[in-house]
Amino acid sequence: MGLGIGADSETGCLRTALMHRPGRELSRITPRTRDLLRMPALPWVARAQHEHDLLADALRDHGVEVLYLTGLLQDVLEYEAARAEAIASALGNAELGGELAAALRGHLEGLGPEDLAVTLTGGLATDELKAGHGLVYDLLDPRDFVLEPLPNLVFSRDGSTWAGDQAITGTLPGPRRRESDLIATIYGHHPRFAGVSQLRAQDSPLHCGDVVLLGPGVVAAGVGARTTAASVELLARRLLDVGSATHVLVIPTAERAKDKTFDQVCSVLAPGVVLMNPAHAFTLTALTITGRSGELTISRPRPFLEAAARALGIDQLTAIGTGIESAQWDDGGNTLAIGDGQLICDERNSETNARLAGAGFRVTTVPGGELGGIRGGPRAMCVPLLRDPLTTAGHRENPATISNEHTIPPSAGMPLPSLAVSDGELAPAGASER
Repeated sequence: MGLGIGADSETGCLRTALMHRPGRELSRITPRTRDLLRMPALPWVARAQHEHDLLADALRDHGVEVLYLTGLLQDVLEYEAARAEAIASALGNAELGGELAAALRGHLEGLGPEDLAVTLTGGLATDELKAGHGLVYDLLDPRDFVLEPLPNLVFSRDGSTWAGDQAITGTLPGPRRRESDLIATIYGHHPRFAGVSQLRAQDSPLHCGDVVLLGPGVVAAGVGARTTAASVELLARRLLDVGSATHVLVIPTAERAKDKTFDQVCSVLAPGVVLMNPAHAFTLTALTITGRSGELTISRPRPFLEAAARALGIDQLTAIGTGIESAQWDDGGNTLAIGDGQLICDERNSETNARLAGAGFRVTTVPGGELGGIRGGPRAMCVPLLRDPLTTAGHRENPATISNEHTIPPSAGMPLPSLAVSDGELAPAGASER
């Protein structure tokens, strides 16, 4: 991380973050175009912006520099190579046809950096393209989009994350791919990221919400509906080859957590401490990938908590249980750790937030009524660009009140056995060793 950018953990003191304040792209969503939106209901845009501002202010109050994606995009669109790359991405929709694609290219190439940034994120309606022509154009409704807006761009963590000094740019499915493309253009051309090595799985889906840094050198990646095994294999090979990881844990989520990204299942709170729902903590398994002589070595599946502890080189992982599973907003996923035992959480996760405070964490809550409709909490809206390495002098240990015991408080109605690690295997306390 010699470039002054990157992160070796989810818990080092957060210094710089990338966010996207919702704007025109969200206000243009109507009942007619709501299928573009990840949220279950159309948001109140002014309220969504207010909530986002409160999250950004909370970060600044803790000394975090907040960079906005649109501002960085406007900067890079001053460069011809970046403009050409961004416009090519916008023209990647094969359904435009030759005539309409040519008209759209001419329109985009005639825009200045600020207007081009607004159009690339906010979209372009049929009646806004005055030079439009061709069969495809003639058959479009005036309210249709020639270039669709990107209303989910506020969840900036979906499209990018970091492991050490490696920028990982996701490949999101369908229209959301353009979100990934814009972030890749920023990383590839903005002077602030000069010299950064960028990893991207161009031909296979990779959702960066499935990538979690368990600790320095230990990366976990969920494989499921949004991220393929091929993408994770590519990710593991790169991170192991360049030394940004020593272990990559691969967690199949399709059966146990099929509707969630892995960061909604597992949030890292402090070194060796995670937040998980017991239903997932005790059922997920992991394969561990290591590098040997330039080749990948893959372990047999083990219980996730055991595999994580082994990779981190600790006896056992401390896990704090989330709130009641059936209470949607008590699940508590997407908690954002900003270092030194400080967490930023959705205010609706009341039971989980109380547990975190009881464990010794300092919890700052922010509203998420408009932006949290799919549990996309503070973590999903924030890409940490720079964290203090955990190895730096002066790093504080876990909050003193956090137990070193391997326990997860049970959810209501879910009695769980206490756990112990015996011969490297996870087993109920008191069970005979194998």
